[in-house]
Amino acid sequence: MKASGQPMELLQGTLDMLVLKAVSLGPLHGYGVLLRIQQISGGRLEVQQGSLYPALYRLEHEGWIAGEWGTSENKRRARFYRLTAAGRKRLEAETRKWSEFADVVGTILKAAREER
Repeated sequence: MKASGQPMELLQGTLDMLVLKAVSLGPLHGYGVLLRIQQISGGRLEVQQGSLYPALYRLEHEGWIAGEWGTSENKRRARFYRLTAAGRKRLEAETRKWSEFADVVGTILKAAREER
């Protein structure tokens, strides 16, 4: 995310959810996942490749995404990922959790100082 023109750091635990969301919009190869997250965020989120590929491996190992080899737009061999049924359930659960969390944090940040 960008603050003062600089990309913001991802909060711990958000990368998996963002990858699941990106892949839920259609099959993507690894670098495509990174680009889709940047595109959807309007460039405010920047995912590092060094974090992305271990996340893809972890999500595939958990059975939340499935990968298969194919050919990318630039004619290179690439692994394309799609969301599984288990991944869809996980994304729905994570989305609910993060929405509730954001709502609670927003409520706390809007709290006014008590008059004494």
